[in-house]
Amino acid sequence: MAISESDKYELVVGLEVHAQLSTQSKSFSADSAAFGAGPNQHISMVSLGHPGTLPFLNKKAVAYAVKMGLASHCTINLNNHFARKNYFYADLPKGYQISQDQQPICLGGHVTVRLGNGTKKDIAIHHIHLEEDAGKSMHDQHAADSLIDLNRAGVPLIEIVSEPDIRSAEEAGQYLTEIRKLVRYLDICDGNMEEGSLRCDANISVRLKGATKYGNRCEVKNLNSIRNVQRAIEHEFQRQVSVIEAGGHIDQNTLNFDADTGETSVLRSKEMANDYRYFPEPDLPPLVLTQEYIDGIRAEMPALPGELYQKYTTQFGLSDYDAGVITNDYHLAHYYEAVIKHTANYKAAANWLMGPLKQAIDENEFALKPEDLAGLIKLVDDGKINHTIASNKLLPELIKGSGKTAEQVAIELNLFISENNDELNEFILKALAKFPDKVIEYRKGKKGVLGLFMGDIMKQSKGKIDPQKTNQLLVKALEAK
Repeated sequence: MAISESDKYELVVGLEVHAQLSTQSKSFSADSAAFGAGPNQHISMVSLGHPGTLPFLNKKAVAYAVKMGLASHCTINLNNHFARKNYFYADLPKGYQISQDQQPICLGGHVTVRLGNGTKKDIAIHHIHLEEDAGKSMHDQHAADSLIDLNRAGVPLIEIVSEPDIRSAEEAGQYLTEIRKLVRYLDICDGNMEEGSLRCDANISVRLKGATKYGNRCEVKNLNSIRNVQRAIEHEFQRQVSVIEAGGHIDQNTLNFDADTGETSVLRSKEMANDYRYFPEPDLPPLVLTQEYIDGIRAEMPALPGELYQKYTTQFGLSDYDAGVITNDYHLAHYYEAVIKHTANYKAAANWLMGPLKQAIDENEFALKPEDLAGLIKLVDDGKINHTIASNKLLPELIKGSGKTAEQVAIELNLFISENNDELNEFILKALAKFPDKVIEYRKGKKGVLGLFMGDIMKQSKGKIDPQKTNQLLVKALEAK
């Protein structure tokens, strides 16, 4: 069987992820970093770099960068220096960006991804550095001119730079998904790619399988969704293979990705590090951290998705699917953690979150108190109400938030299972009398008719029966001669 052109080549990808940190003020000034203000409202002489002004470092941005480094198994650099990255563009008011070059705040580390076939892979991180964002150029707001909004200029960023370890679009997607989960769990960035608070540049190259030397790479800039990152990678792989197979050469360019066509186009020739003329930032002293400071931040960090996933699957006995659904959403995991403080029925808590409660959670943003869900689970576990009644009648009342416990609401609504065996037997006899032909069918071996009888008994009792007990008594009555 002939090998296709694509099968001869290996994809090599490294990602640069920019996470906008959720601080109240900017990196090097007291200007507000809030999103959504009118154009050029959050600026000052400091953020615009006017002569005579001096930058000063945002303390919280440093702590957030350390948190991300610890979460991704990095070594935290105790001796940090800032640098000026020089380039000239309309939305960069100072003519340079304050960034980190030779001594970034986090070194090494990795992020573990779980692929669709169940395998796990560590994607290595080269470093994470602190820097400030540029402003925003808008080219579609005026017929003749581009407009510049500098509100974003100076907002703190971390740039997470991976090693070229990614070998498929799936791996890239899973890596970005894990990065987004981490920043959300750490509460350092909202992870919203559509609004630009999480952005990704993809460095993409190809090489013959078995080769050790990397091919020339192209950088696709400012991808604004995980799906678009994957699409850009898939397109670039095919494009670069086609160029090489046709005898061409891959030029090291910076590319734009068109989400409508799924294709890339050249923006400019790729800059090299020396093009930026990095030199130490003269207006900021070195940032010196202590191990005590690092340990203090580590002690304050929440449980992270990988840790919770492990706990849920090994200690709580949840399936990989259940654990994955819960840990994929920080808010859902936080709520689940609150529920299991009040119940040890971990599986039931997970089932309620992903089943009857999911729509209520989506619409009411966790309107149900965790202790009330635990109370509902206890009523079902104790056999006081059945699952159907709990889901259809008790749950909606609890979501209204009356302040009453699950048991109090169940009593008020008269939802408890009847303990009157005589009444239950009467329901069974009425159901059998109602469908005499089905009784004959059952006794001839057609066991599927049990559901018909159970439905009628449930209707008669208004749901206030123990299904298991009723089923046993029903079978006994049917088999009686």
